[in-house]
Amino acid sequence: MRIIAGTARGRSLKLPKNATLRPTSDRVKETLFNVLGQFFDGERVLDLYAGVGSLSLEALSRGASHVTCVEKDRWNAEALLANASTLGFADRVTLLQVPVERVWSRLANGRFQLVFSDPPYASGAGAQTLQSLASPGLVEPGARVVLEHDKREETPERAGPFEREDLRAFGDTVLSFYRHVGAART
Repeated sequence: MRIIAGTARGRSLKLPKNATLRPTSDRVKETLFNVLGQFFDGERVLDLYAGVGSLSLEALSRGASHVTCVEKDRWNAEALLANASTLGFADRVTLLQVPVERVWSRLANGRFQLVFSDPPYASGAGAQTLQSLASPGLVEPGARVVLEHDKREETPERAGPFEREDLRAFGDTVLSFYRHVGAART
């Protein structure tokens, strides 16, 4: 696993020895950033189920200003912090080592512009994540949310203030792209 573009392009990311991750493949990651745009301009990023930080560190490499990573697994969290340090991004990473289900009140007024969510497959967490992100002050209007999920998980076209803009499938993996469009539409 590596950073594929930006200031840290080509640098490898370390995995914990007891890794039970399902890392986002380079092909999926490349498509994700092709859809979002190759580079960023200081966005604040929230990475839910962050693993070792592959997506959030990629965003920092491409110009995001800060990432808040939520990862409950101790080994993954340690690898994420080590990767951030190795890449020179340690001062731009906040790690919350708690289950995603218990993090929402700690993120109030986060004003994130980009959110990654890659929960364990078959958890059905996609719709719940969108519902939780709809809390006032958590994301900015116009914010983008990328859900990575199993192809058998149905995600809504609309959920509260979020509207799906794109959907890309790669075997069992699907990326659903949402934008915060304001008040819930009927």
